[in-house]
Amino acid sequence: MPLVTADDLRTLLGRPLTDAQCTLAATLTEDAIRGEVGDRLTDPPQPGVSSVALAVAARVLTNPGGVRSEQAGGMLISYADAQTGVVLSDDERRRLRRAVGLASGAGMLDISPAEPGPTVCVRRPW
Repeated sequence: MPLVTADDLRTLLGRPLTDAQCTLAATLTEDAIRGEVGDRLTDPPQPGVSSVALAVAARVLTNPGGVRSEQAGGMLISYADAQTGVVLSDDERRRLRRAVGLASGAGMLDISPAEPGPTVCVRRPW
């Protein structure tokens, strides 16, 4: 089962989209999500995964170039969403990791010092 369907994207965005646009957005979104949680996704996806996937895919189609604002003549448009393109926000990462059973938040940080390697003593024959 795909994480994002073309019908869902068209409904959410409220505009016509080609099948190629929907397929590309869905592929990029699934790649980003699998990059974060690996093969822990189930079929159908765990609760919470589809909403993140749909939000990311819609962002890909809404602002693929990462434009913050644009102006044409006297009309200025500023995009409120700081996230653009195929980027998972910290909140989306937490939601995905929680949905698939991975540690999230401060519990996934490891602040302990790295184990020192073995000490090697080299003796020279002279």
